[in-house]
Amino acid sequence: MLFKKFNIWYLNSFLISAIVAIPIVTVFSSFFESTGRYSVIIKDTFLFDYIYSSALLLSGVLVFTFIIGVGCAYLVSFYKFPGSNFFKWALILSFAVPSYIYAYSLTAFFENYGTAYSILKNIFGDGEYNSKIPKFDEMMGAIIAISFSLFGYVYVLTRASFYHQSQNLIELGKNLGFSRKKSFFKIILPSARPAIVAGLSLVAMETLSDFGSVSFFGISTLTTGIYNAWISFDDLALANRLSFFLLIFILGLFILENISRRKAQYHTPVKAGFKSKSLIELNGYKALTAFLICGIVFFISFLFPVLQMLYWTIIFPKHLADLKITELFLNTILLVLLASSVLIVFAFISNFGNRVTKSKFLNFLTTFSICGYAIPGVILAVAYISFVSWFDNNFVSFLEIKSIKSIFIGSIIGLVLVYFVRFYSLASNGIKSGYLKINYSIDESSYLLGYSKLKTFLNIHVPYLKNSVLLIGILIAIEIIKELPITLILRPFNFETFATQAYIFASQDLLEAAAAPSLFLIIIASLFILTTYRYILKD
Repeated sequence: MLFKKFNIWYLNSFLISAIVAIPIVTVFSSFFESTGRYSVIIKDTFLFDYIYSSALLLSGVLVFTFIIGVGCAYLVSFYKFPGSNFFKWALILSFAVPSYIYAYSLTAFFENYGTAYSILKNIFGDGEYNSKIPKFDEMMGAIIAISFSLFGYVYVLTRASFYHQSQNLIELGKNLGFSRKKSFFKIILPSARPAIVAGLSLVAMETLSDFGSVSFFGISTLTTGIYNAWISFDDLALANRLSFFLLIFILGLFILENISRRKAQYHTPVKAGFKSKSLIELNGYKALTAFLICGIVFFISFLFPVLQMLYWTIIFPKHLADLKITELFLNTILLVLLASSVLIVFAFISNFGNRVTKSKFLNFLTTFSICGYAIPGVILAVAYISFVSWFDNNFVSFLEIKSIKSIFIGSIIGLVLVYFVRFYSLASNGIKSGYLKINYSIDESSYLLGYSKLKTFLNIHVPYLKNSVLLIGILIAIEIIKELPITLILRPFNFETFATQAYIFASQDLLEAAAAPSLFLIIIASLFILTTYRYILKD
């Protein structure tokens, strides 16, 4: 009976989930490893600064993204004003701008003799403008850069929640004498709490895993501490130890949120059923205010960095001419195609294996393995290298065969494998959500007609889930195009993407040269986002 249950689909799902879980287990097991002398120095000097800076950065970003994301979602979901239909999708374009590119734009515009100085000089003539131009350096600059890059998570999920809120609740508030303000805080906002928390959770994970912008602003967070422990001090064990602390930090946030919810319920127990909302039309100064709020957010989050990068690209054409655009584009697309294909294929196999075996253990292992999305790219890269090195030292050396480090470290294979762990959650959850819409009776009917499990999978499930596959492929593509730390650490020698090329120029204080690759990165990501909205999401 046990042998019958352990069929090929069970084995495939088990192996896929186990492979994805290896770096996660490596991080947790590393806590018990012995570290070098640098760990004592870190513990006595920088560790508190790492924790304090990470907590301060996270707090600032969560407050900013909550205000911006929820505020804009509320305006476009409940009110009709000039440009409201445009802002519904335009505000999503902030996803196309990575936080590190936003950091370059912010610094370039407000620095001494930067773009703001040039604009004032051209308009008003020579003058001492530098002292009057605000500076956004270090912590404040990082909070602004990350917030305007990530608020889209909160905006999209909150807007989806607002969109599906019933008019019954709003009318109930009116009958109780609630004003619009009181209805927002007492009814609308609490009802959207799960979506808001989900968005803020994603923002928290991305903020704690951010490497590009915090390193650019010179902020010492746990992520930069992990990078320095490994790269600067060659202490891989300490890098894993710091990774463990960061994971515990992330896990603690989720536990606190779950405890705070307790037995709260968020569904709508209205017997009359769902009643769609009628948008409130704004006129006069109210319409202008709503337009200005959404317009300013759209300008700051998307147009500002794009125009800054475009400005530099135009006035410094030499950097554009020297840029190997074709090579960078092909490298970027190669990673996108390889990683997307591998992720989608194996996510399909794993989910189908779970579906046909109905194993609780397999479901648990799959759920555990998708935690890789919560692990920062730097941690995954370090954990991956730790595992490959351990395997090479303990098994490859014992068998007296050729070392595998050159195959799996500093290669395309290594990059795709770590991308696989990092973004498996996107692919697996996307396929799973599609499978939830397929009734098991369809499978049973297929088997009665003589279809095998493989034929059912290829002829019924795959065609039915093609829209889910397209959406997942685009989401993975956007993530890989913007991904910096994993690509930076594990890429082959002289293999650059738009993201790594922009970072290399910026780290050498050549912000003007970083403009062209940054602009191309934003354009490609924007095209993917617009495709997603136009053909898949819409309303």
